[in-house]
Amino acid sequence: MGSDDFTAALTRAGRYDGAAIAAAEALLAQVEETGLETIRMVFADQHGILRGKTIVARALASAFTSGIGVPSTLLLKDTSHRTVFPVWSAGVSVADQPFGGAGDVILWPDPARFFPLPWSPHSAILLCDVCHRSGAPVSFSSGAVLADAVGKLEGAGYRALFGLEVEFQVFERLDPALTHAQATMPGAPVQTRNLTQGYQYLTETRYAEVEGLLDHLRRMAEGLGLRPRSMEIEMGPSQFEFTFDPSDPQVQADRFVLFRTMVKEVAHARGLHASFMAKPNLPNAAANGWHIHQSLQDAQTGKPLFMPGPDGALTQAASGWIAGLLKHAAESCLLTNPTVNGYKRFAPFQLAPNSVQWGADNRGAMLRALLAPGDDASRVENRVADTTANPHYAFAAQILSGLSGIEAGEPAPRPSETPYTEAGTPLPRSLIAAVEAFEGSAFYRTALGEGVVDYLVTLKRAEWDRYLMTVSDWEHQEYFGLF
Repeated sequence: MGSDDFTAALTRAGRYDGAAIAAAEALLAQVEETGLETIRMVFADQHGILRGKTIVARALASAFTSGIGVPSTLLLKDTSHRTVFPVWSAGVSVADQPFGGAGDVILWPDPARFFPLPWSPHSAILLCDVCHRSGAPVSFSSGAVLADAVGKLEGAGYRALFGLEVEFQVFERLDPALTHAQATMPGAPVQTRNLTQGYQYLTETRYAEVEGLLDHLRRMAEGLGLRPRSMEIEMGPSQFEFTFDPSDPQVQADRFVLFRTMVKEVAHARGLHASFMAKPNLPNAAANGWHIHQSLQDAQTGKPLFMPGPDGALTQAASGWIAGLLKHAAESCLLTNPTVNGYKRFAPFQLAPNSVQWGADNRGAMLRALLAPGDDASRVENRVADTTANPHYAFAAQILSGLSGIEAGEPAPRPSETPYTEAGTPLPRSLIAAVEAFEGSAFYRTALGEGVVDYLVTLKRAEWDRYLMTVSDWEHQEYFGLF
């Protein structure tokens, strides 16, 4: 397809504006000039896992003009990759949208979200929006949910900045669990051992032991344009943390899913296994948290709205935002801690929260307020989330909750100085408790819509039901010999 024909086809389709058409044209030229061979056309699914199809470079123009069809069931699967909605029933719908027969949804590439892969130089990732054949976005897709939340925030006159702290583990892979009997849904876990002994937090010699790996991951992250800021030895064995420059929520959500994908792929190529599981069932393993730093700016002037005045008092915006995050914390946990395993992390004196509180620079509190006069980086750090979260849903929860507090004029309560011993509203103790809080939330049924809430509840109830039907090691040890 010639350049003029391509431009005309995109114009007729009416999906891209003038700037996007120009960006798509430039992208086609870039792909041809650099000799890229394959393009991974992907989107972040309901679990924040990248899914899609890989096309050859010469098919990219067609992808822009016609989209890429993928099975709609990709949006209907739980964490075991099982489809949990009855797609073969007559007239089945999800969130009042037809999803019967496992037909296609369409991936529409976003030319502004193109990422050549430094660990696979012949290939690139092109992030896509997921839509119905009509062109309408799938309303419950995570990208659409975040875009809607950002739109509400901007409509109120605010712009958000988010920062990422991401904890994860990398192990030596001993047994990849590839026997036929291990090809289950989900697959059997791989067998591993540590790269470092751990529990030597920020110890320089431990960093030196894995400097080659961390340098490699940093260079790959830089090559993707993810703008990493720091790398460190975390608390537990083989546990690491990367932080990233602050940016707007949609950019940061893309960075998170790309980073998680990159780390797992690069580690695998080195004979290693990377895991972002919240609380691995390994001797002496530490939990993985994901701390979401967040602040607001005036959308017109760029003025930081969380920076206190000379007296150090909370600004109205900071106070309302904190109040909103606290008020909706329990019902938000399904979006920030979406797995059965994530609730094993909520424990006192483990640098993870176990109740709904905030504190001034207090790592035991759910919200750690880093607010100082004259510091335009003043921000609130939400320490509740873990690294299994879909960042699009998690960021939407922060935005909608915080904005509700500002709009209601709710003041933040007194900060806690002893969050582990001071009485506070407990966080949900299990995934099903989080599901029930989210399902019964009048706030989220209004803010997200009934369809989005029911969709996520259905997915997570299916995951919980499978968990309940699994006989655990604890049960076997407790009862097999006793009775």
